[in-house]
Amino acid sequence: MTLRRLVITGASGFLGRHVLEVVKDHFEVFALARRSQRESSAPVHPNIHWYQVDIGDKEPLDAVFQEIIDTGGAEVVLHLAAHYDFTGDEHPEYWRTNIEGLRNVLECVKVLHVRRFVFASSVAACNFPPAGTALTESSAPDGEHIYAKTKRIGEAMLAEYEASVPSCIIRFGAMFSDWCEYPPQFVFMNTWLSKAWNARILAGKGMSAIPYLHVRDAVTFIAKLLQRYQILGPGEVLIASCSGSVTHAQLFEAATHAYFGRKRRPFFMPKPLCRVGLYGMDWAGRALGQRPFERPWMGKYIDLQLTVQAEHTYERLGWQPNPRLEILRRMPFLVENLKADPLEWNRKNRAAMKEPRLRRNLLVHRLLERHEHEILTALMSSLRGEAAPRWFVGHRRFSPDDIEWFLRQVLRHLLNAVRARDKALFMAHCRDLAERRFKQGFTAQEVCDALATIDQACLKALSADPEAAGLDQTLHDTVTMTVQLGIDEVQEVYEVMGGRTF
Repeated sequence: MTLRRLVITGASGFLGRHVLEVVKDHFEVFALARRSQRESSAPVHPNIHWYQVDIGDKEPLDAVFQEIIDTGGAEVVLHLAAHYDFTGDEHPEYWRTNIEGLRNVLECVKVLHVRRFVFASSVAACNFPPAGTALTESSAPDGEHIYAKTKRIGEAMLAEYEASVPSCIIRFGAMFSDWCEYPPQFVFMNTWLSKAWNARILAGKGMSAIPYLHVRDAVTFIAKLLQRYQILGPGEVLIASCSGSVTHAQLFEAATHAYFGRKRRPFFMPKPLCRVGLYGMDWAGRALGQRPFERPWMGKYIDLQLTVQAEHTYERLGWQPNPRLEILRRMPFLVENLKADPLEWNRKNRAAMKEPRLRRNLLVHRLLERHEHEILTALMSSLRGEAAPRWFVGHRRFSPDDIEWFLRQVLRHLLNAVRARDKALFMAHCRDLAERRFKQGFTAQEVCDALATIDQACLKALSADPEAAGLDQTLHDTVTMTVQLGIDEVQEVYEVMGGRTF
């Protein structure tokens, strides 16, 4: 049976990884992500084709989509890639990923002739509604946060491509799991369940509130959307969230009761005093070189409620959040995971809080690919040319075609290690190479010197490329160190196999 074909951007993210687990048996998936499958703990499956690529980098992105087109195209694109943080700063990554990256993807998608482009947004893209009212599917993305601004621009961009890229928009609630993995809630629980001086303090009246959505509900939403997207109109907006909102006071009561086995009485700090405290904490953090999670911009939202009403979406898709997965009902599970495995709890949540960054290793990978022919030519000259060192006698026994094939294989393994940020990939290849060369009678010195030549050729080729400016440290970390570790593997194999020549 031929599977439907699905493209997912942001596949290594929180939601992307969970979606892959569900769709991998039902779709042929083209997963695009900045991180490798190994680094992101994404599922590995025959139906998943993984492409480590940055959507803000158009050249390699074009190559990925061309491959998708050449192999039969895709029916749906699920665009989950986006930058969002809680610093309140206008990080350049908002524009690079949320605007330029989206434009790059849309330019690629318009020649795919997909049936639907699904654009992931958030209820955080909208301003808080007036007291007593709620956000609906018709609410404008009019939030003041930089994230909201970029999502507003993104939605307008979708309209530009309406003729060639039929789209719909999903606004998600605050997504969490049984391990939390939602940074503000993680910070709250770390404070409320501690012995810190502020463990029982809630800002304002404790009425700050947002809507939540368990990641398992988010996945069932995506699954239902993939079944019924044909019924949606152009640019239609859906809300993937529980209706209503949950206050900090409710979360405090649920978390502390589950942890301590009894209710704890919170103390409420007036909003004006909270705002002064936020500025003071931030000033102290700047002075000490480590700013706190709580930032001054958060003060304006104390006691405001981002209430949503998503009944239209429920009816439209025939989907509704599972009451058993509502955050207050899941709080005992969050607390149990915290108690049972605090190391894993912190690992997962610290990873969720980690600031997204430009993957400089992907830039190095792209530059190495661009200069691959130049590097191979230099390597051929180094091993077989007139100026080649006399001790490369073993390599002279091979034909030029065999040498070129060998060099291309080594270089490809190095490229894979750079792309995945996984030096073990190259080290494993070097172990296999060492065993083969030992049996062929090569000296360890010749094998190691040939590998060192590859490092030199790569660095020389990139030194003349303007795009490599400022990448010296990254080149050292991803290329030179990888080759050095590979050389050490060769030496160890030779020692074990009895060929000590050093």
